[in-house]
Amino acid sequence: MNRKTLVLPAVIGLLAPVLAACGGTDSGSDGGDAIVVGTTDAFTASKDAPAPLDPAYAYDVGTWNILRQTVQTLMVQPRGDGDPVPEAAQSCGFTDSGNERYACKLRPDLKFADGDPVTADDVKYSIDRARSLKADSGVFALLSTIDTVETQGERDVIFHLKTADATFPFKLSTPVAGIVDPDIYAKDKLRDGFEVDGSGPYTLKAEVKNDALVSAVFTKNPDYKGSLTVNNDKVELRNFADADEMGTALENGDIDLTTRTMSPEQIQKLSADSDDSVDLVDLSGLEIRYLAFNTDAPSVRSKAVRQAMAQIIDRGELVSKVYGSQAEPLYSLVPASVTGHSNSFFNKYGDPSAAKAKSLLEKAGITTPVKLTLHYTTDHYGSATKKEFELLQKQLNDSGLFDVDIEGAPWATFRPAEQKGEYDVYGMGWFPDFPDADNFLAPFLDKDNFLGSPYANSAIRNNLIPESRRVADRLSASGSLTEIQDIVANDVPVLPLWQGKQYVAAGDDVTGTAYALNSSSTLQLWELGRGVSG
Repeated sequence: MNRKTLVLPAVIGLLAPVLAACGGTDSGSDGGDAIVVGTTDAFTASKDAPAPLDPAYAYDVGTWNILRQTVQTLMVQPRGDGDPVPEAAQSCGFTDSGNERYACKLRPDLKFADGDPVTADDVKYSIDRARSLKADSGVFALLSTIDTVETQGERDVIFHLKTADATFPFKLSTPVAGIVDPDIYAKDKLRDGFEVDGSGPYTLKAEVKNDALVSAVFTKNPDYKGSLTVNNDKVELRNFADADEMGTALENGDIDLTTRTMSPEQIQKLSADSDDSVDLVDLSGLEIRYLAFNTDAPSVRSKAVRQAMAQIIDRGELVSKVYGSQAEPLYSLVPASVTGHSNSFFNKYGDPSAAKAKSLLEKAGITTPVKLTLHYTTDHYGSATKKEFELLQKQLNDSGLFDVDIEGAPWATFRPAEQKGEYDVYGMGWFPDFPDADNFLAPFLDKDNFLGSPYANSAIRNNLIPESRRVADRLSASGSLTEIQDIVANDVPVLPLWQGKQYVAAGDDVTGTAYALNSSSTLQLWELGRGVSG
């Protein structure tokens, strides 16, 4: 058998890579050695972020995919995508015509991994805790439409919302809504370190060195009750310094699968090679990359400067020279495959033009060249990020209108500095919390946004976001969503660059891999098993 590059169809009807693999689509068998999954994600505890795995704090694709294995949520996104389905809940649904009252009934006899019962009061405690702690990661904003949480007896939870929110079931499927034990998770303090306790399909044993997680072993939780079928007894998530090191481990048989992030060169090599022991999976992705601006910073406070950058940057060249077929130019925060997408940036700026950018700056009285530093993370989005920023620097400087430096930093340094407003312009990626256009807009534009951005547009916050959430039929919300995207293209608080595909390499004896990753970047380790190589 030659190496297979499988292209799985997009099933997006509605944030992004983490894991998939090939082999069979059957669920495999329980037992056997641990399935070892490689990742280049870095998990670090620091003074600025001492509680990376607390559900009330965690807000990146890597930490969420640890929590999804261990901390149960009322709802879960299904194996084949689509609307979320009950998980810790037996049933959930809106009980009014206005999408403002949402009621859930817990499954009977739910238990935390230590044997303590899971009750409606624990759900209320967990949700209220995340809302009141207001961690500086900004993850609590996902729960911003909740007014109050009510319990009735041991199993019934009612959410009273401030405004209609058709996306609320999706939000209850995210780790910030995870159910934690009040005896372990303090009400007024985040839980430091790498310990995680919940009622999910696995328990976690973490190996930590120098305040960094180097290995996470997930063992099947015998007390788990939920909607998921666990097809293995143990999975190990092993951290690697870079894609090359991870690739070598796969070639040597030390790991069974690679997750994010593989390098473009590795993907090209795997696509061309013939090998009957390792397969490459090609998946449609919802990952996006963008530049973000501190709109209060003197260098980019003028909208004209940000517009000029939008007018100069050549996304086509960026994609072709750095990522090849592994990415596509993006002209909105909302990916092209998501309902509500509009090519707002292309509609406004068209093809790259230094002459048009010069006119924008001249009309605003901006002295050129404009001096800027573009900041990027060296270890969070893959090894190609540096090359990407070198090309962005070249494009801007070649226009003669900018004098740009670039500066990289590891994620553990980069993210806190960005949150504190220390960077004027910086590169970020986004893997959706749930696959809806709202989740590519509100996290960047609403109050308490993920970036901590000072940019505020009253029409977006007070009218358009609430208006779009009232509509259960997301196609019918396109008018409001398009208007938001047009405002963003004009004001440029963020500058979308590209959306990417997802690639994973795996040993061909690993089964269940067609469902190991859904479109919201959810790592579904429970789907993996071992079967007959073929």
